[in-house]
Amino acid sequence: MNNNKVVLYVHGKGGSAAEAEFYEGIFPECDVVGFDYKSETPWESMGEFQSEAKSLLAEYDGIILVANSIGAYFSLLSLADMSIEKAYFISPIVNMERLILDMLEWAGVTEDELQEKGVIATEFGEALSWEYLTWVRSHPVSWHIPTEILYGSEDKLQSVDTIKAFADDIGAGLTIMEQGEHWFHTEEQLQFLREWLIRCEK
Repeated sequence: MNNNKVVLYVHGKGGSAAEAEFYEGIFPECDVVGFDYKSETPWESMGEFQSEAKSLLAEYDGIILVANSIGAYFSLLSLADMSIEKAYFISPIVNMERLILDMLEWAGVTEDELQEKGVIATEFGEALSWEYLTWVRSHPVSWHIPTEILYGSEDKLQSVDTIKAFADDIGAGLTIMEQGEHWFHTEEQLQFLREWLIRCEK
């Protein structure tokens, strides 16, 4: 058995497990594993994420979780009862119901219309689903793992009030990058992300 901990990196929508390479220099004493998950819905993610964590825990003593956007949301739902030592969430989706309701508003669609049609395509590329909304409402997040959150002030998917409320509820540390976006991808944003993690790890 490897007595070291492993860093499990979970990408966001449209991301890649290869992004895990960015984190190798930040956690030099740990192996870093990028999770190439296939799930597209939260109910699919439960089994897939738990299976990945169990597989890693058979080889390592503990997991440090680094998760992005919807990857963080799937992790919140799936891994709350696993042996995760601590979690770092980057631009996490923490209130999926709020996000879906916001998207309904952006699309000019009511809940009643969504219930009637089941699925509605939008001009911004997201298909809104009544099944998804009702599942999210019946499966609230419950998270008690030590957590640090990084959020960009220009994030359009979750409001700062939503993030602050979640951080307060679970007792997480919250760092806000002014002018940061939902997707941390510019040189300046990635440097901020790197320094945030290094600081949190000290």
